[in-house]
Amino acid sequence: MAKEYSGSPKHHHRLEAKRNPLTWILGVSFLCILFYVLGAWQRSSNPNTTQFSAYNRGGCDSHVTTSDNGNAVVGHPSSTNLDFASHHQVVLNSSKTVSQFPSCDMLFSEYTPCQDKVRGRKFDRNMLKYRERHCPAKEELLRCLIPAPPQYKTPFKWPQSRDYAWYSNIPHRELSIEKAIQNWIQLEGNRFRFPGGGTMFPRGADAYIDDIGRLIPLTDGTIRTAIDTGCGVASFGAYLLNRNILTMSFAPRDTHEAQVQFALERGVPAMIGIMGSQRLPYPARAFDLAHCSRCLIPWKKYDGLYLAEVDRILRPGGYWVLSGPPIHWKKFWRGWERTREDLKQEQDAIEDVAKSLCWKKVIEKNDLSVWQKPINHVECFRSKKVLKAPHMCESDDPDTAWYRNLEACVIPLPEVSSSDDVAGGAIEKWPERAYAVPPRIRSGSTPGVTAERFVEDNKLWKERVAHYKRIISPLPTGRYRNIMDMNAYLGGFAAAMLNYPVWVMNVVPINSNHDTLGVIYERGLIGTYQDWCEAFSTYPRTYDLIHASGLFTLYQNR
Repeated sequence: MAKEYSGSPKHHHRLEAKRNPLTWILGVSFLCILFYVLGAWQRSSNPNTTQFSAYNRGGCDSHVTTSDNGNAVVGHPSSTNLDFASHHQVVLNSSKTVSQFPSCDMLFSEYTPCQDKVRGRKFDRNMLKYRERHCPAKEELLRCLIPAPPQYKTPFKWPQSRDYAWYSNIPHRELSIEKAIQNWIQLEGNRFRFPGGGTMFPRGADAYIDDIGRLIPLTDGTIRTAIDTGCGVASFGAYLLNRNILTMSFAPRDTHEAQVQFALERGVPAMIGIMGSQRLPYPARAFDLAHCSRCLIPWKKYDGLYLAEVDRILRPGGYWVLSGPPIHWKKFWRGWERTREDLKQEQDAIEDVAKSLCWKKVIEKNDLSVWQKPINHVECFRSKKVLKAPHMCESDDPDTAWYRNLEACVIPLPEVSSSDDVAGGAIEKWPERAYAVPPRIRSGSTPGVTAERFVEDNKLWKERVAHYKRIISPLPTGRYRNIMDMNAYLGGFAAAMLNYPVWVMNVVPINSNHDTLGVIYERGLIGTYQDWCEAFSTYPRTYDLIHASGLFTLYQNR
């Protein structure tokens, strides 16, 4: 038998495998030594040039000085004191020590700076000007913290807060006595109960809203934003929430103490406000529904000035609902303790003003009457040529509303190409409306804001709110109910919060680069204008969470 061949392939491969690692190690070592020597030689030939060019490529500022012979000398990073402080913030005077604000006297526990009753008495009573905003001068500003009343408690969670509030949080029992028969509010031990009653709805707000729902569409998403003038304790707005209708309720700080405070304590949107001599702080074409239930506003006076303001803030095709005197006076006049002639004269005057605004009377049933604003002014302008009425405003910006005087005229609606078109553009029904591109953006009437920017903003706030949920655990529980966005822009934050049991007051500062409050209302959200150098029109302790994005940048030079 032949011997095995000693030079078999397997044996040969094992020998090569032993030689290869040694070869690789020697080769890599030689290359390392070579590049090290080359690098050292290049560095020693011109060290300054190499380092300077590296700093320039990195975009950094190198510390360059000049030597006695005129050559540039670059400071080595290890010998430089680097500055890691932020240079994109308001410069604070660090030489001053931080001072703590003291607590105000308990007399100021409900202090509302721009609606202070004592200051208000100094102003004209004509058109209730003394109940409008009158903010304190700099020398009047308090330099102390508003205290909570004794035994203040954490408010009830939503939805329980709609029906209950702690007496110690709002220690005013006047309404529970004065309006006891009307079921506005009842005091039960250490808490208030809100049965949902009102002056014109003794059967409760739910039944009253059902009556309105038989006259106009309340449940199909057509109506999303509403305004309740002279809201009382805002039971109308509280019960509309069950129908996905978000209501801005307002009432003055008057003899019915703490109406708005009660509303906000309940977790219902509300502001201190009045229809006096100035526009309401909302844009034109904002609300789908306006409501007055015996709100004591003199609609027929001042050439229909107040109905003209309702027309300004009402969307094309929007509804105005009026209940109480003088509606259906032929049946109810004895209970109202007024003469038939007086009531007839008032209703006739209201009907005349509504016609001058080109409104259509939809229906009058029992003590409810409903008018509808036209979807455009095509027919209105045609009738104007014949009847020389109504008088059209010459204002170039119907959205201007901050300290702007009222005008007894009709705000012209945006032009349309057909009598069937909705002026300013049709909007989607709720809830699609929240994320559909608003007409003011589609038409390009909001400068600097495009449809692409709108979509990007929504995406951004969805991501941010998802992060907020991880760090603010009470969001889904109803503990945080009243939320304010101090610089709302397009309302992206509020839209992203729609999944939680909260409502958001979207504030657009009057000195913003873009007036976007009209866009916010077209999304089915609510808000107001505000100058943050002044106090907001609310009582202390009415918001559970304050949100601000970009606000301090906006005001840093003021």
